[in-house]
Amino acid sequence: MHNITVGMEFDILKENNNIANENYEMLKEHDIVSVDFMGSIGAGKTALIIKLAEKLREKGLRVHAIAGDVTGADDMNRMVASGMTVTNCNTGKECHLDANMIHKCLHEIDLSQVDVLFIENVGNLVCPADFPLGTDVRVVVISTTEGDDMVRKHHDIFIHSDFAVLNKIDIADAVGVDPNVILNDYKKLTGNRKVMIETSARKEIGLAEIIEEMGL
Repeated sequence: MHNITVGMEFDILKENNNIANENYEMLKEHDIVSVDFMGSIGAGKTALIIKLAEKLREKGLRVHAIAGDVTGADDMNRMVASGMTVTNCNTGKECHLDANMIHKCLHEIDLSQVDVLFIENVGNLVCPADFPLGTDVRVVVISTTEGDDMVRKHHDIFIHSDFAVLNKIDIADAVGVDPNVILNDYKKLTGNRKVMIETSARKEIGLAEIIEEMGL
């Protein structure tokens, strides 16, 4: 039974990667820069995406988002209210987006009208790590409100992302968290080869650094 389970898992991940490659090629054909935002519920992914989209629109770039959630359209509605164009993607019961879900979404979007695609993954620090979507960049967002042990508890998602964001830096003192503990854990885990950007979506701290890291 154990061997069968492993085989099935391998096939699922392999198929996901195949579709992710198709997504990547489709996005490259349209010269779209794409970013997968992973992170837990309440880390501030939606707020960051909204603020980043505002900054990019000021530079003349057309930004579209795919809002991933198990159910509902709350995040999508917040993005739309900010002036973004958005495609909602409900997973039903799944705790992560996968490449096939994104593939279907891409066929619903007029990609000729998009320069930058932001994908907000389902709030989870475990499952999304194993399911690349075909984006240029994978980012994991955590916040000071989650405590100072997030890197130590969730190695995989930090290893499988291109860089990390430590959000809500402006309230670190209020929640009793020392950001240096998180930053040092991240440096140790990644061998100091990746960057963790300190941000506050509310105060617009660190947005320029994220945009630069995304190559925009």
